[in-house]
Amino acid sequence: MKHKIIIAGLIISGLLTSCQDSADDFFDTPAQSTLDEQLIFSTPGLAKGAVDGIKVSFGEEQSYRGRLLAYQGLNTDSEWLLASSSDNAKSDLVVYDAKADNTEMNSPKNAWAMMYEGIERANLCIRGIRAYGNPSTNAEMGQLLGEALTLRAIYYADLVRNWGDVPVRFEPVSTNTIYIPKTGRDEIYKQLIADLGEASTLVAWPNATSATASTERVNKAFVKGFRARLAMMASGYQQYPDGVRRSNDPELSVAAMYKLALEECRSVITSGTARLEPTFEGLWRKYNQENTTAGGESLWEIPFADSRGRMLFTFAVRHDAVDQFQAMGANKGGVNGPLPFVFYDYDQADTRRDVTCVPYKWGAAVNGKSKQELTDLQTWYFGKYRFEWMKRIASAPNDDGVNKIYMRYAEVLLIAAEAANELEGAGSAAVYLKEIRRRAFAPANQAVKVDAYVDQLTSKDAMMNAIIEENKLEFTGELERKYALIRWNLLKTKLDEAKVKMADLKARTGKYQDVPKTLYYKYQDDGFTLDIYGLNRGETQAPVGYTSKSWDKLEDNKITTLYKAGVNPDKRQFWPIWQTFIDGSNGKLVNDWVFGN
Repeated sequence: MKHKIIIAGLIISGLLTSCQDSADDFFDTPAQSTLDEQLIFSTPGLAKGAVDGIKVSFGEEQSYRGRLLAYQGLNTDSEWLLASSSDNAKSDLVVYDAKADNTEMNSPKNAWAMMYEGIERANLCIRGIRAYGNPSTNAEMGQLLGEALTLRAIYYADLVRNWGDVPVRFEPVSTNTIYIPKTGRDEIYKQLIADLGEASTLVAWPNATSATASTERVNKAFVKGFRARLAMMASGYQQYPDGVRRSNDPELSVAAMYKLALEECRSVITSGTARLEPTFEGLWRKYNQENTTAGGESLWEIPFADSRGRMLFTFAVRHDAVDQFQAMGANKGGVNGPLPFVFYDYDQADTRRDVTCVPYKWGAAVNGKSKQELTDLQTWYFGKYRFEWMKRIASAPNDDGVNKIYMRYAEVLLIAAEAANELEGAGSAAVYLKEIRRRAFAPANQAVKVDAYVDQLTSKDAMMNAIIEENKLEFTGELERKYALIRWNLLKTKLDEAKVKMADLKARTGKYQDVPKTLYYKYQDDGFTLDIYGLNRGETQAPVGYTSKSWDKLEDNKITTLYKAGVNPDKRQFWPIWQTFIDGSNGKLVNDWVFGN
């Protein structure tokens, strides 16, 4: 089933939007448009195709596929663009120095435009299903309405977290709404939270129906979890025109939103319809194998066709050449990676460490096969994304087709822990934090690393600090960290801490004084898998039969360019609206307060 919905949706969405090539044409043909709409949305198969068409906008070249997912969420205290020290349009996007004329983004078909295209398709579907689909009595149409509401919320949520206040339409475009100014995000949050509340009553739990058997379709567990995420965002700190603060709207207060978030998370948890995968490595092997069966840890994924997605192309362990694992071409993967100290912030017994942080690439191929080669201290790759774990050989030049996990059950548990800690105290949060950590450690280590560790977190502050750290250990490489740091009012604080950590690691001082400066390696019997000694703290005794490699390259300009010198990330939390969209807004859109130092 994977990948087919995009093709079907494209056909139907073309029918819905073909009359909108120009505003005049659209408004001159209401009769035909109405006829098409009634036909589509009174026919379940056609309505499903139209809702699938909302997802087409995710996969356009300059949309999520090739732009938004490649840059949003970087740089943080655990992740960066490996070329952040370069002075170009790509690095500007992540070092908090993006300009409206950024050449990587400033094009009419950029993610901004594609997101609004997806929203317009969703608006048409929502209107059509409400008018002609009888969603209150027809469960199939109700599911489709819930999906359309949720997909629209995804586009708007991603617009808000990357641009702040943005233009909003919750109805299909009309002569009065072609050109509109920005709407305050508080109003957007409230509408999205209400929409998701409605959607949660319409869509089924994972695997309750054939429609929710795949993680590529919206289900109740995802809707509730996503609603909890938005509630935490809405009540959290963020940059407003008058500074970084929480919302002043009483409907978005911490008390109200944390209560909602906790209720939604507990609803998902008690439903038993989603779960952590038994092992962390198993989770990511399943992901790379493109197993989209619902009911596991992945709650919903952005579905990409084989010729659309660029997740491994961007985030995977680097492959220098076509080899036994990928046929896309040279230099695939390895655009982004974890910061150098992240590996050493994990407990050595934490099974997430070696999955998340990889210190090698796949080198030149000999007779079509390559082997692992050590990189250097400042160049780590995200091991969650691996061509070598795929079941097929990706061969398109730029697209591997692997989905993006948009939300997983682990986030539900950590949101529950955070909200419970705030509202009920550390004792209530402990059960959720323990569940996350129990998966991370082998049974022999759980008494100390799980139970004893969590049980000593008896104050609200101690528990919250542990949750903040656990978020990093669990989600590094998934590009959610930046938005969590923003809502905790910790963005610049944690970025500055990361710079200090890297300087300490380079000098082998502070908490990194026992990190070895030399690695030792040899190849295992298969001839291409590395056996590495010296990665763990204190491993300094040279083993017999191993080759040595210096492990101390960490350049000052890499450290200092985590964010642009002279820039305050707390005043650059959002990207500017790109100039092409300002120029085409009939004077309604401006970039103003977003760009202070």
